[in-house]
Formats: sequence, structure tokens, C-alpha cells
Amino acid sequence: MSEEILKPEELDAKARAILKLIQSRKQQGLTPRDRIAIPVQDMPSQDPLVRAKTVTEVALGYSEGQARVEAERCLGCRNAPCVGGCPVGVPIPRFIAEIQKGDFKAAVDIVKQTNLLPAVCGRVCPQEKQCQAECTLGKSLKSVEKAVAIGRLERFVADWERNNGKVTTPTVKFSTGKKVAVIGSGPAGLTVAADLARVGHEITIFEALHKVGGVMAYGIPEFRLPKSIVQAEVNTLTAMGVHIETNFLVGRTGSLEELFSNDGYDAVFIGAGAGLPKFLDIPGEHLAGVLSANEYLTRANLMKAYEPGKAATPMFESKVVVVVGGGNVAMDAARMALRLGAEQVHVVYRRTRTEMPARAEEVAHAEEEGVIFDFLRNPTRILGNELAQIANIELQKFELGAPDASGRRSPVPIASSEYLFECDTVIVALGNEPNPLLPRTVPNLETDKRGRIVVNADQKTSLDAVYAGGDIVLGAATVILAMGDGRKAAAAINAQLSA
Repeated sequence: MSEEILKPEELDAKARAILKLIQSRKQQGLTPRDRIAIPVQDMPSQDPLVRAKTVTEVALGYSEGQARVEAERCLGCRNAPCVGGCPVGVPIPRFIAEIQKGDFKAAVDIVKQTNLLPAVCGRVCPQEKQCQAECTLGKSLKSVEKAVAIGRLERFVADWERNNGKVTTPTVKFSTGKKVAVIGSGPAGLTVAADLARVGHEITIFEALHKVGGVMAYGIPEFRLPKSIVQAEVNTLTAMGVHIETNFLVGRTGSLEELFSNDGYDAVFIGAGAGLPKFLDIPGEHLAGVLSANEYLTRANLMKAYEPGKAATPMFESKVVVVVGGGNVAMDAARMALRLGAEQVHVVYRRTRTEMPARAEEVAHAEEEGVIFDFLRNPTRILGNELAQIANIELQKFELGAPDASGRRSPVPIASSEYLFECDTVIVALGNEPNPLLPRTVPNLETDKRGRIVVNADQKTSLDAVYAGGDIVLGAATVILAMGDGRKAAAAINAQLSA
């Protein structure tokens, strides 16, 4: 993060001054050394003290001047290593080149050739571990934080298109007469639907909940991904002719077999996500006030618990909250707890900040807003009062030992270091596994020991004409990795239906 915190209008004025210099220099031609010298553009954001009490979006997005300056940092590498780091293969140098010209519509159209959810991905994808990790500029400066801000540029052009009324519906080919059912409307399902609709297949999405978007609707908070953004992306799909049926739980409302035998579908894609939360398996998890992050965020996001007078669900009122975990979901839960009125929010993580899997930007935002981090700690039990409500959580101290199989240093408990911490809410954010309902209701569908559907390289399952992808295959992963599965599955389904 920049040490100098400037207001959005100050960042824009600074960027426009730099852009003027760049444009005068371009007449002689910008060298790679010139581009390397262009400063990284900070993302404007709301004041931390203001945003911690509201669910409006934290990151405000680049101004036009900032986007143009950041785009000029791109070296336009011929081998485009950034594209190789993108799970859906966005032609990154091509869309950034259009931003350099000021043609934002051309830029977003290039992105949407392979990614129909650019406003979503620009906000929530971990670019620093994917496309930006491969950026030549970042590598030359020995810092991924100084790589070209590909995600921010993707968000900019997507927002520009929507805000200026320039959204166009992708071209759809003539009908093939083939029907494909997509189970789940998360990022994997929406990607499959988009790719297969483009080539003329009739697509119906079956969503178990009353809102479309999967984890983008129920899991990621409004302050990080506004639901109007998700709906706008979904509207593009429906404009392409994709049908969506909500409140349809495959395995209960109807079976997978019936989609073939009764409804005449030629192929099925399963993208039902990972909705079964993991718990700590310690004494006291039955007490009132212990929640999974999955439930907590669903109540807050999908059921709008942040609007007490209008909320469609009750919400546990907390004063002191302990969130257990170190990933993005833990950050989302902690930051939402502040917005729901908690006086104090602690994130308990058994390693250090360096080992946290959460995005650095999300951790920094949480700290700015007042979330307290208790590193090298882990719960051993939860204690209740006479009403079976949480009174304390017992935490044990840890130290770091040798690296584990993933390369992170293993946490080692310190003997006799346990102590009690007074709190009234514990939110467990240790990840999710696939919901077992669908696999259990589909005979001969192969799953692994964790309940994840087994697929081949083309995302095909053990059943004919049945494909799967996203979290139900990967476990709890990222939006863009789920989309990558969706693209592979769509290509394989189209090849099967076109044979």
C-alpha cells in the first residue's frame, strides 16, 4: 500500500499530470525503461472509519486518467506470460493496448471474448497469484505489487461500459437444437452457460437458492462485490437467451436422471459449489453464538442482515467476535461483523501474517477498518454460561516450525500456553467441502474421499454426458479457477454435441 493516502480526486489529478507527460514523450517513443519508471497507480478507496460502518463498496475503482497511466506501464510482451497465468486466457496485452489508445469499449470487448464476468473478476480474483504473478514488469522490479494492475484495469473497462450504457450482448449463433442443463449459477455454471449459448445450444441454469450468482451472491460481501454488479453480468446471459430457474434443488426438486429422461437434455454440467462448512471439532461448538462463516455471510449478504429493518433473516447480535481462519472468507466475515455492529473483532490464525492465504489487500483493508489480528493462536475449546451461550474461548499459543508440504512453515503448539478470551461470538472460517446431497442422489457418480466429484482433463465425470467443475470438483477455490473449469467443460460439451 502507498504510504501517502490521497483522496480519489487527488489521485486523478496526479494521474492526469503524469499522463500528459507520457503523451508528450510518446511522440519520441516510449522505451521499456520509460514504462518501468511510470509509477504504480493506487486504487482509490473509501475512508476506513466511514466504510467500516457501511456496506457500500470499499474500493472505488480507477479514474480514466489512472487507467490510462497504469495501462502505459504494460510492456506489451510478445510472449504474453500474463495470459498463461490467467485460468480463462484473457488476451491481456491486447485489451491493455486499447486502454492506452483510449478505446475502452474495444478493450472490454476483447476481455469478454473469454470472460463474460469482467466486473466480477476485476474485483475479486487473486491476480497477484495468477496473471500479475507472471507479469514481466513485476518480475523485473522484483515485486508482484509493482506488476501491471491487470485486475484493476479489467474492472475499469467493465465499469466504464456499464456506467456509460455501452453494454452489448455477445453474438449468439443459430440454434443447434441441443439442450444443456447447468446445475448451479456460480462462476463455473455461468461461464459454461455463456460459452455454450454463444455457439447456439439451448441452456437452462438450475439454481437451488432464490438468487442467482452462487458464492458471488451469498458469500462475497456487498462492500467487496456489489450484488448489482453480479446481476448486471447475469442480465447479459439472459439477453443471450439463457434460461434460469431458481428454487430448484437437484436431488430434491428433481433428479439428474429426470433432466435427461423427462426433460430431454443432451448434456449436464454440475457446478453446485462447496456449501458444506468445516468446523474445528473442539468442545463447545454446539453453543449459541458459534457460526460457520458460510451461514454468517449468507445471512448477511443474501438475506441482507445488514438492513435490520428490512432483513429477511434474524442475525446474532455480537459485541466481541472471534473469527477463526486466515483466508479471504475469514476477512469477509470479520469485516462484515464490524458492519453489523460488533464492538471488537479478532481474527485468530495459527500462523503469522506472512503465511495467511488471504489477499494482502483484504488483510490491509481489515486492519485499516479496525479488525484485530491474533497470530500464532488456535482455539482448543469454547466455554459457555448457564444459558448455553458462549462466555469464553480458550486459545493456545503457537510457534512456527519447519515448512509443511505446501511450503508454509508448520505451526507448533506451545505446551501449557492456553488462556481464556472473553467473547460472545465465534465464526469458523476454515473452508467448505461439497454438499453431499447431489452426489448421494446420483448413482455411479464417482467422488473422492472428500466428496468432490472426480473428473478427467475435460471435466467429464464418470457418467456419460455429465460434466462438472468449480468448487464441487476443486474444493473451496477462487472465482476465476471455477471459471477456468467452466471454459474447459464448455469446450468438451460442445465437442460432444457437435460430433
